[in-house]
Amino acid sequence: MSKEAASHFVAPRLVRFVVVGVAAAGMLFMLGWLLISAGLSPFAGSLIAYAATFLCAYTVQRGWTFGGLHSHAHALPRYFILQVGCAVFSGLIAHVTAAGFGLPPLAISAVMTVAVSAVSYIGSLWWVFPAGKAI
Repeated sequence: MSKEAASHFVAPRLVRFVVVGVAAAGMLFMLGWLLISAGLSPFAGSLIAYAATFLCAYTVQRGWTFGGLHSHAHALPRYFILQVGCAVFSGLIAHVTAAGFGLPPLAISAVMTVAVSAVSYIGSLWWVFPAGKAI
């Protein structure tokens, strides 16, 4: 594949991935706030909000970002594993940037968000929803 073809193939997906990610973050924030404000415990409200956001983000990433070529039996377990890995990685990055580099919370959050988003995109692109493999 030529560089031009590769950039044409990846760039629109990256934009869609970012759009879905930003929308999912907004959904998580709003749903968590609504559920906790409605009286659920912070743990329960956040857990329900995360589960709903996970399902919506997976559905849109699979269908819109990556073209819906992969069966749920193949993609959903991989997406789940990738997201659990990203969650652990986010904690590790946050710990290292705080304890190792003494960064303030805003910088920690920024570094963690960029790093985890990159890992999530690469993992989704090459492992969860591999191009050219309708599984």
